[in-house]
Amino acid sequence: MARLPILAGNWKMNCDHLEANYLVTSLGAALGDMNYDTAKAEAVVIPPFTDIRTVQTVIDADNLPIAYGAQDVSTQDNGAYTGDISTSMLTKLGCTYVVVGHSERREYHGESNELVGAKAKKILDAGMIPIMCCGEALEVRKEGTHVEFVLGQIDAMLAGLSAEEVAKSVIAYEPIWAIGTGETATAEDAQEVCGAIRARVGELFDAATAEAVRIQYGGSVKSSNVKEIMAQPDVDGALVGGASLKADEFAKIVTFYK
Repeated sequence: MARLPILAGNWKMNCDHLEANYLVTSLGAALGDMNYDTAKAEAVVIPPFTDIRTVQTVIDADNLPIAYGAQDVSTQDNGAYTGDISTSMLTKLGCTYVVVGHSERREYHGESNELVGAKAKKILDAGMIPIMCCGEALEVRKEGTHVEFVLGQIDAMLAGLSAEEVAKSVIAYEPIWAIGTGETATAEDAQEVCGAIRARVGELFDAATAEAVRIQYGGSVKSSNVKEIMAQPDVDGALVGGASLKADEFAKIVTFYK
């Protein structure tokens, strides 16, 4: 089975709606200039909640070949949950993807693997695709227990999902020590963990599910290193942070296959 590479730009808490308008318009133009081929890679932007409607309007109006989604979601459908966003709010905005369990959500909001799994289930039930994040801190990497640690996250996150649901999902491996630091795991480091994740999915479910699930690497990905990372057999894309805020740079990352 050929897995379509997915290059997703996580804008984090950057860009107001005016800046979002300019950024997604510029990205569309840059992808056009580079003759971006949607059959070779999938371009995705993950803006803040306040920008999603603007991004939707620009993409729809200009028929841009870009998917989009949200940075988080609630496990609740509606009600007295001040500040939360429901899956139905996101589906009405045309979102395809939702990132869950990013290391910053885990660190600053205390999100557990079990909560990430519950959110992923909610996203799938709503007809969207979760991008489930996992990854180790520097101390875990130094101890040499990073593979075991990440597989523990995978076990807990996927416990409530079916094989069919996992096959539709995206898993993003992001070593925390490489996010926004300029430090990047080597291509071999990325392959070691992404390969272990795919093997574990095969153990938990079956070979077909392991073959179908897309696994991203994230952590200081840029146009200068994306080709080497994407050449690894078990890396099916990248979750890109800072570099996705620059239209030309992100367009180069999306068109890594050239």
